[in-house]
Amino acid sequence: MDYLWTPWRYQYVSNIDSGEGCPFCVEDSTDHDQQRLIVFRGALNFVLLNLYPYTSGHLLISPYVHISDLAQCKSEQLTEMMLLAQKCKQALKQVYKPDGFNIGMNLGRCAGAGVEQHLHLHIVPRWSGDSNFMTIAGETRVLPESLETTYQKIKQSLSE
Repeated sequence: MDYLWTPWRYQYVSNIDSGEGCPFCVEDSTDHDQQRLIVFRGALNFVLLNLYPYTSGHLLISPYVHISDLAQCKSEQLTEMMLLAQKCKQALKQVYKPDGFNIGMNLGRCAGAGVEQHLHLHIVPRWSGDSNFMTIAGETRVLPESLETTYQKIKQSLSE
């Protein structure tokens, strides 16, 4: 196996493991939403771009409250999360015209959760044949646009 070194991820990964700064705990102020990649704020949850996306448009929906267990969520949080998932799916469909979606949660490290201490829902647009040779042979993902471009497209679509 070849290795792709990504030293810029070290600070992100080490902060998560040390408990210093949950990436899903956000302040009430919207002043830094673009820097935090927050594209939409609901009453109980917010939507942001995945900093390390599987595909362009990979969104995350997370409650404002720092919780790790689905059983800790109130029904209002879960309801809004699903309504936001529906809204995000439509926005992604409009902007990227994918052939399908993966929508779900990774609960616990062994289930693939990169950030297990704060619950979040993934919405990943998918296209027929999107498993290219880089993903399969090189174990590397290729994204056709910057996060800044994705941010502007999704934010505009969600505000319509």
